[in-house]
Amino acid sequence: MPEITDKAREEFFSEAQEIIETLSRNLLALDAAQKSGKEDPSLINEAFRAVHTLKGLAGLFGAIRLGAFSHRLEDLLDDLRLGRMDLRPEVLDVLFSTVDAYGRILTVEKEGRDEDLPSVDDLFHRLDRLGAAVERGVSPVGNYELDPGMLAVLTEYEEHRLRANIEQNLKLYRLRVQFDLSTIDKALDDMKERAKRHGEIITYLPTGEATGADAIELDLLVASRDDLATLIGSLGADNVVIEEIPRRRGSVSPSMLPMRGSLTGAASAPKAADPMAMDRLADGPAEQGPSLRSLTQTVRVDIRKLDHLMNIVGELSIVRSSLSRIAERLRGEGSRQLATELMRLHRNFDRRLGEMQDGILEVRMVPLGQVFDRLARVVRQISRDLNKEIRLVITGAETEIDKLIVEELSDPLMHMIRNAIDHGIESAERRAEVGKPLAGTIALNAFQKGNHVMIEVEDDGRGIDEAALVEKAVASGKIARGEASELVRDEILALIFVPGLSTREQADDLSGRGVGMDIVKTNINKLGGVIDVHSESGIGTKMAITLPITLAIVSALLVRVHEQVFAIPLSTVSEALSFDAAQVRRVENREVITVRGSSLPICDLGRLLGLPEPLEERRRRFVVVAALGNRRLGLVVDHLFGQEDIVIKPLGSSLSRVRGFAGATELGDQRVGLVLDSGAVIEEVLSGGEGPRERPSLLHG
Repeated sequence: MPEITDKAREEFFSEAQEIIETLSRNLLALDAAQKSGKEDPSLINEAFRAVHTLKGLAGLFGAIRLGAFSHRLEDLLDDLRLGRMDLRPEVLDVLFSTVDAYGRILTVEKEGRDEDLPSVDDLFHRLDRLGAAVERGVSPVGNYELDPGMLAVLTEYEEHRLRANIEQNLKLYRLRVQFDLSTIDKALDDMKERAKRHGEIITYLPTGEATGADAIELDLLVASRDDLATLIGSLGADNVVIEEIPRRRGSVSPSMLPMRGSLTGAASAPKAADPMAMDRLADGPAEQGPSLRSLTQTVRVDIRKLDHLMNIVGELSIVRSSLSRIAERLRGEGSRQLATELMRLHRNFDRRLGEMQDGILEVRMVPLGQVFDRLARVVRQISRDLNKEIRLVITGAETEIDKLIVEELSDPLMHMIRNAIDHGIESAERRAEVGKPLAGTIALNAFQKGNHVMIEVEDDGRGIDEAALVEKAVASGKIARGEASELVRDEILALIFVPGLSTREQADDLSGRGVGMDIVKTNINKLGGVIDVHSESGIGTKMAITLPITLAIVSALLVRVHEQVFAIPLSTVSEALSFDAAQVRRVENREVITVRGSSLPICDLGRLLGLPEPLEERRRRFVVVAALGNRRLGLVVDHLFGQEDIVIKPLGSSLSRVRGFAGATELGDQRVGLVLDSGAVIEEVLSGGEGPRERPSLLHG
């Protein structure tokens, strides 16, 4: 690539990635439309535009391989959109392969490597072979008395859509509409929306015959199955004239359609424009000179810059807490007037700081649809590899979550999808035997629940064979034979997360090697989340992930355990109760108390962390109820300090393997407190593990 600034280079790769994701979404929509039998030609045209833009961008930045590949793909999409090639399944397969190929090309371009990419070269030749098989047809447009001036300015795509509608024996209509320039944006959009209910708008362009300086007249060419009376009844108005375009008498050669770029009828035709040209009509009937203003209000921001800003806001939160403490101290020392003034400033500072914090968090949030679109491609590819028909149903793609969490979710969700297709969904023959639809269904659902986001992956497959899972765990030495008979159902299902454990007798390219689900659980835990499994034999399996919305600034409950101060993320705290040791009882070798008629497992946080017992007697203690997903655990602590916004700082590479802690934070009184990883603590205690006290710990070097 040519010598360009690092910032411009990053902009190039960011924009290229966005364009490729747009292409991917168009292809997924095309695939869905083809399966449902509802063709949407605009999707192919949008894909063509995306690749055309990418080709131009590659040329601007000297990305030769990216440009050459885009040029070849553009040719294929052009043949598809102009009807010179049918969108067969094998063609769609090649198009989907280009998305992954783009990813490989961008990777080597970004890293500045000049290496061979055999898979990309092979795909390039496949595109070549498809293009070589194209045959061009004959146009039936000459059979209609169409205005030569209008025909002269049609784009290639509009010519194709005109031919396609004529071949389907649709009628052609001209709608001549007069618009007020001050309201043309809304009025034109309204007319287009109403006209689309009756057919397809082929093109629209100015006639040049407006009645005044404040008005403009447009001709809309519409193809419809409805008769003239129906259109007049629906679309007719004082400013609208609707005419049916008649057929010519006798047979006319299709060659009457002027060549693109021809000057036939140019003297009477208005100046041509692309299909989007009318979006500029609101500026006036005359063409304006070029503008240097940007067409977008979007600014790309490196997530690391947002992290830096978030850290600054976190430091200001500490200052805010210190101001509050100083004000209280002044009030206690008798300086009431000064304390009141300081509290007024504190409240104003607190409000502005909250607005800043909410603004930064909002910028960091992105829709989960970013990762769901990639998973849709994975589902399509794996289902074809395994010869299984899979229907993917996505809901909640608009649910937003922190950008950093979205990126870390891709691999865990991909593993879960692979497992659902390979292990869960039965073959078509087996599904027919048990009375299920031949096509398996995987549902990907996301929704917000309080300060958390829930993501569910559910399939209608065979479910988990619990007996086989236990037997495999015993045979591989993961659990003892005697322990196996004591496992409850949730503990059996949790065995799928044990490293190296698989019920598949023979490994293949997708699964059966005992890797994947343990990685899923580990990565979800790193994000401060938990994963729950629900399965019914013969009905299917659902895996539910509970994640925090953001890992940046969090509100935390500060507690003291012996002489140590800890922060528990408030998003995982459901309530706090007074602790009565007399109410503790043991159930299945676990300490529990009764809260509103239900049993709540508890653990002494000091004992769990291996802290030395205090010498003095503790008169009053508390139970902090931590909850994630469907799991609840009571943490017994000595004192509650209240709520405080904190910024979690990593523990550093030497302490990164410490279990039970999400990091550290600086408190308002300049002390450092450890932040509990509620998900890890709940997981360790409820799964019967020994907890953080048996692992490397900050408290024990």
